[in-house]
Amino acid sequence: MSFALFAQKPPAVSQEPPEEDTTLVEAKEYVFNPLQAEKEVKTGNFYAKKGNFKAAAFRFREATKWNPGLPEAWLRLGESLEKRKDMKGAKEAYAKYLELAPDAKNVAMIKKKL
Repeated sequence: MSFALFAQKPPAVSQEPPEEDTTLVEAKEYVFNPLQAEKEVKTGNFYAKKGNFKAAAFRFREATKWNPGLPEAWLRLGESLEKRKDMKGAKEAYAKYLELAPDAKNVAMIKKKL
């Protein structure tokens, strides 16, 4: 029996190099996912406690994309952006928070910030 058939290498498959230009990569598609949003909020809270407000803001923004109706995500996003001195972004997040939670206990404090 000849083993010559088994000794042959499979033909090389040409692979394209990984995409370098991030603008050409497809954007992530967000669909309503409250569990993922809660996970992002928890992770954002972790980063906020560590003082990494850039990472926290990113996570809170992700949470708002997974569940745009989650008031806590908008509140925490506003707080993180405020810590980063992004007052325009913070005001937008606070305004969305007030829209979603008009009866919250901290409404007066948030309105002062606006």
